[in-house]
Amino acid sequence: MNTNRGGAIIPFQKTQWLFPIAVTLHSAEEAFSMPKWVAVHSSQLPVHPGAARIWSGLLLLTLAAFAVTSLSARKGKGSLWAYLLFGYAVAMLVNVLLPHIPATLVFGEYTPGVVTAVLMNLPIMSILLFQAVREQWVSGTKAIAYALLVPLAIGVAISVLLARP
Repeated sequence: MNTNRGGAIIPFQKTQWLFPIAVTLHSAEEAFSMPKWVAVHSSQLPVHPGAARIWSGLLLLTLAAFAVTSLSARKGKGSLWAYLLFGYAVAMLVNVLLPHIPATLVFGEYTPGVVTAVLMNLPIMSILLFQAVREQWVSGTKAIAYALLVPLAIGVAISVLLARP
């Protein structure tokens, strides 16, 4: 069996394209179910974004996933784009744990995005993060910094978008 230097059957150069596919499917699940879910649970939520705001935010995040992946694939190992993709994948992995799983447990019912978060994002993001480090697309303290700062930046951006009147 042919493997690359990092031991993976399919190199990160190609598997990184699973990232925007997973983001797209996750965003689609949320776009389909979140507006109604937010309306039903509005008294229990700190913010109440309308459907248009939800959809525009999800579209922006999805387009960003494709743009970052495209640039990472073109610029390669160690590029700014590889680190941004790494950080964004960390954000998607954290997103499984906060808020999807806890929200589902607290509400005791389906919450928008939980199915793709658990069944797709959890395994795909874990594999991509491991593979990016293993094949040295990212490394060291720079990878740690992007793993902390990119999710933080995305979280702040989402909070600002959702909190607007």
